[in-house]
Amino acid sequence: MTESSPDEPSSNRKDFICGVVEGFYGRPWTTEQRKDLFQKLKKWGMDMYVYAPKDDYKHRAYWRELYTVEEAEHLTSLISAAKSQGIIFCYALSPGLDITYSSQKEITTLKRKLEQVSQFGCTCFALLFDDIEPEMSEADKQIFQSFAHAQVSVTNEIHQHLGCPRFLLCPTQYCSTRAVPTVNSSEYLNTLGTKLSQQIDIMWTGPKVISKTLTTECIEEITQVLRRPPVIWDNLHANDYDQKRIFLGPYCGRSPELIPLLRGVLTNPNCEYNANMIPIWTLAHWASCSLDAPAHMEAVSWDIKLERESEQGVCDDEAPLTLGKHVYHHRQALRHAINEWLPEFSIPKTAQGPIIKAQPSVTVPPVPIIPIMPSVNTCMSLVTGTSSTCTTSTANIPTVHTSQLQALADVCSAAPDRPILSTGISPIETFNPVSNPVMNSLVSPTKVILNESIPNPIIPMASSNISLPSEIPVSTLPVPILGIKVLEDNMEKSDQSMSEKIDETISNDSVLEGTSFLEDMKKDKEDDTIIVDDVDAPIEEQQRNGDMSIGDTPQTLSPNRSSAAEAVEAGLEPLDVDPPPAAAGPGDPVDPSDSENPVDAADTTDPDVIMNDGTSENGSMQVEPSNSPLSTDMMVEPVDPVDVVDDSGASPREAVEAVEAGEAGEGETGGEDGSSLCAEDLVLLCDAFYLPFEHGSRGLRLLHDFHWLACHAASVLPRPNKPHETSEWMRRRARFAWWTRRARRLARRLAAAANRELHAELQPYVWELCAVLALLEGFVRWLELGKFPPNIATYTQGTYTWFSKGWRAAFESGAQEPWVFRGGLAADLRRLLPVDGAAPDPPRAPPALPLALRPYAAADERAVCAICHKTCRDGSDCSDLFPSDLQTLPADRLVVPFLTLTPELCMVIEDDQECTLRYCDDPDSEGSDHKLEDRINGTKPEIVGYACAALNSKEFYKRQEIAWIPEMCNKYPESLMEREDLSQAAKDCIWHFHQFSRLERAPESVTRAHPALLTCCVLPPPACRDPLAPARLLTCLLAALRAHGANGVHACINATDHYLHQFYSKLGFVEVHRGGAGRVYLARSF
Repeated sequence: MTESSPDEPSSNRKDFICGVVEGFYGRPWTTEQRKDLFQKLKKWGMDMYVYAPKDDYKHRAYWRELYTVEEAEHLTSLISAAKSQGIIFCYALSPGLDITYSSQKEITTLKRKLEQVSQFGCTCFALLFDDIEPEMSEADKQIFQSFAHAQVSVTNEIHQHLGCPRFLLCPTQYCSTRAVPTVNSSEYLNTLGTKLSQQIDIMWTGPKVISKTLTTECIEEITQVLRRPPVIWDNLHANDYDQKRIFLGPYCGRSPELIPLLRGVLTNPNCEYNANMIPIWTLAHWASCSLDAPAHMEAVSWDIKLERESEQGVCDDEAPLTLGKHVYHHRQALRHAINEWLPEFSIPKTAQGPIIKAQPSVTVPPVPIIPIMPSVNTCMSLVTGTSSTCTTSTANIPTVHTSQLQALADVCSAAPDRPILSTGISPIETFNPVSNPVMNSLVSPTKVILNESIPNPIIPMASSNISLPSEIPVSTLPVPILGIKVLEDNMEKSDQSMSEKIDETISNDSVLEGTSFLEDMKKDKEDDTIIVDDVDAPIEEQQRNGDMSIGDTPQTLSPNRSSAAEAVEAGLEPLDVDPPPAAAGPGDPVDPSDSENPVDAADTTDPDVIMNDGTSENGSMQVEPSNSPLSTDMMVEPVDPVDVVDDSGASPREAVEAVEAGEAGEGETGGEDGSSLCAEDLVLLCDAFYLPFEHGSRGLRLLHDFHWLACHAASVLPRPNKPHETSEWMRRRARFAWWTRRARRLARRLAAAANRELHAELQPYVWELCAVLALLEGFVRWLELGKFPPNIATYTQGTYTWFSKGWRAAFESGAQEPWVFRGGLAADLRRLLPVDGAAPDPPRAPPALPLALRPYAAADERAVCAICHKTCRDGSDCSDLFPSDLQTLPADRLVVPFLTLTPELCMVIEDDQECTLRYCDDPDSEGSDHKLEDRINGTKPEIVGYACAALNSKEFYKRQEIAWIPEMCNKYPESLMEREDLSQAAKDCIWHFHQFSRLERAPESVTRAHPALLTCCVLPPPACRDPLAPARLLTCLLAALRAHGANGVHACINATDHYLHQFYSKLGFVEVHRGGAGRVYLARSF
C-alpha cells in the first residue's frame, strides 16, 4: 500500500477506500438522501458509496429484473451526482438467494443486469453472497467442486465480462464466527483467496457480525487467508436488528494503526439516514488519523469515572485538548461531530412519516448468556428445518439446560414493555414467519415506494414446530430471523405483463443491445402498479377502561428459477480467469502471495455444517429484528424536503481545528429563546443511544443513580441516628429528577426543531427513553414517601438487570452479538424495576411527551372521583344513572375505599399540557423540584387516570366493614331504595353497602396466588394523549406492591364489562375465575 505522510489524511490515499454502504434491512434511503450523503462524503474527505439496500425491489428479491425507464433515470441521476462530488458509486447486487451458478441463462441474466447499470455510468460493482444458505442445487453440484468454487466462477466471469472494473465481493463466510471451521482452515475462504481474481476486493466484518474491536492479529489472519487486505464492512452502527436501538456514538474500537493493513472501511450505519452524521463523521476523522489515544486514557473503568463527576453530575470522560492532530480519541471526536451535526436540526425539512425498521412477527429462540464462557467455534441452527447441529471444535463445550435459561431468554428476547406470560410453550414453537414488503427507492426522489401486490420471493426455510433440545452449548448465538409472510395472490395484470416483458428481454440478446430498449419500456410506464406509500396508519382504537362498571350496557411465490445447468465443455476450469498481472494499475493492491501456490486445503467440510447461525434468511450481516406490532408498516408519506447544502467545505480535520480554536457551536444556552437544541442536549442524546456494546456516561449515570436509590430506599425511613443517609438519598434523588427533566427538555427541543425529517427519525427513540424515565421517576417519588417495609431491598432487586452478576460483563465484552441484549439503555433502565413486562408498544410514538406518574395525594380525591364517574359505566360516563344528589355513589363504592384505607398504594397520571418546570443548573441540589407552583407558565397538571390497590384483599374487605361501610350506610340509608327516581344501578350501589358482609368474594384459588386487589381507570383519548400511560401506571403500582412482598394481583369486574375486560387484558391480566353472581376475576403475576 502507498505510504502517506503523517500530515496527509489517510482517507485521501488512493488505495484506501473510506465510505458508506447502504446495506441494511428495512426501508431504504431516498434518492435525495443519497445525494445529500454524496455531498457530505466529499466534504469530509471520503470516497465511496455502495448501493446495497437489502429490501430494495431489484437489488435482492427481484435481482433478475431490469430497471424501468423511470428507475433508470433515478439511478443514473444518483451515479451522476456521486461522480460530480468525486464519490465512487458502487452498485451491488445480491443474487445468492436463488441463483443457479451453473446455468448459463442465469449468468447471462446477471451480466445483462450489470451491463444495464454500467450504461448508466457506473464503473464499480459488487456481488454480495451474504445471508444465504451455503447449499448448492443438484445441478450446481454436478459442475462445481464446492460452494466457494461456484461463487468464484460466477464472480470472475462477471468481472471479466464488464471489462475488469473496480469490483468487490461479500462472501458467505464474512466474519470469523461464520468461518467453518476456523478462518485459517476454512476451505471456503482459502478457495476465495487462491481462485478469486486479485483485482477483486473482499469484504469482511471482523471477528463477529458486529465486532466490538478489530485488532491487528485478526486483520493479519484474514489477510493471509484471502491473499489480500480486506475491505471492512463495519456494522458497528447498524441497528436493523433491534427496533428499540439507534447508535449515535463515535467510531471506536478500531485503532487508526490498522489503516495500513486494510484495503478500506465501509460503514453500514443506522437505518435512519439523518441519524448517521456522527457515525460517518467520526469514521472520516478516524481515517484522517494515524495514531490512537494513549492506552492510559482509556483504561479507567466507568465505575471509577462515575465517582469523578463534575459539579453538573456529568462524568469527566472527555479527552484532553493536548492531543496531536492525528491522534484519535473517540470522545473528542464525538464532541466535534456533535458541533458538526447541530446545525442540521435548523435546516427546514419535511418529515417523511414514521421510520420503521423491518420487523418480522417472530419470537427469537431462547439465547443463553450466562454463564459467560470463552468463545468456542460452533455452528448451530435452532430454527432451520433442514440443517443439523454441528460442533467444529474438539474442545469440550459446556452445556446448560434450556429450562434454566427460559426466564433469561424471556428478558432478552421479548420487547422491554411486553408482558411475559408463563404459558409453558417454548418461544420457538410460536414461530410465525412473515415477509418484508417489496420496496422501491428508485422511482421517486423523496419517497420510498411500496407494492404489496408483488410477492416477496424469499421462501421460509424454517420449520414452525421445532422444539428446543434439552441442552445447548452456552456459546450458541442464534441470529434473529428474517421472516416471511404468505402474500395474497392478487397480483395486478400490469405487474405480470411487466415481468413477461423483462423475461422476454432476458431471453433475447438483441433487445438490450438495441437503441429502442428504453423507448419500448417507456411505453409500458403507465402500466406500472407501484403504489406510493402515502397512507396513514390506522387510527388507534380508543381505550375504554376503568374498574367494575355501574349498570349494564349492551406460500409465498418465488421468481421463475432458471433451468438446470447446461453442459460444460470438458476440461474447462471455470476459476482460472485472472487477467494478466501486467494490467494492474499503480493503485491496485499487490497480491501478498503467488497465486500459483494455493493453499493445499482438503475438503473437510461436513455436509451438515452450516456457515451461518440460522436459516437462509437469518444470520444476516444486518439481521431482522425481533417480533413487534410494527411488523410490516413501511409506509412513507409524500414529502418535499428542502435540500440545504452546507458549502463551507470543512473537512473533519478542519472542523477539529476550528473547534480547538474556539469556534465551536453553542453550548448550554439553547439559543436566544432557550428552546433550541444545544450541544449539551445532543451529548445527552448520544450518551443515551451510544454503541452496541456500551452505554454513554450519562446513560450509565441514570442506571447507577436509580439502582442506588432503589437499593438504599430504606434510608428514607425515620432513622434519627443516621440523618446523613437520608440527606445523601435526597441528593441523588434530586439529581435523578434533574436528568429526567433534561431528557424531557431534549424531547421538547427536538419537537421544536425545523428539520422535521430528523425529528421524525429520532422522536420514537427519545419518546421511549422519556417514557421509561417517567416510569422510574414515578417509582422514586413513591419511595420518597417512605411507605414500605424496612426489608424493601429483599423484594426490589431484579433477577436479570444491568447489575446482575455477569450481565454487564457479557454486554460490554463483545463476546456476544448485540442482538442478544434487546432494547438498549431504555430496556436496561426498565429492567431495574422488579416487574416483568407491561404492555405492547404503540404503532408509532405519540406526538406528545409521555405523561408523568406520581403517588396519590389527598388533594387529588376530587379529580380521582371525577375520573371514576366518567368511566365506571364500562368505560363511559354514568351521570344519567344517578340522581343529582347521589352522583357520589359510584366513587364511594369503587375507589374512595382505596383512597381512604390504602392511600400509600394509589397512583395517578397527570398531563402537564407541555408546561415546563423551572430549571436548576445544579443536579445535585436538594429541594422539592416537583411542586406545581414551580411551573413557569402557571399551568397545573390535570389528572387523567389512577390506579389503586390493597396489599391483601381479605384484610381490605375486613377494614372496609369496620371503618368504611358503617359511614356509607349512614350516608346512603336503605330508605333511599324507595325513591322512584332511582335507577337499578343506583339501587345496586346502595344495596352493596347494606349487604356488604354477604357479598361474594374472590375464591381461595384466586387470593392464594394473587392476594392483592387492584382497580384502574384511565380516561380514553383524547383526554389521555399517551396510549402507553395505563401500562406505565400499572407497572409503577405493581412495583410498589412488589416492594411490600406481593407478587400477584387480581381485579374484579362484571361479566358484562367487555371494555374493561379488554382493557385489563391489554395490561397482561388473564381471566382466572367466573363467579356465580356475574363477576369475573382477572389476575396477573409479576
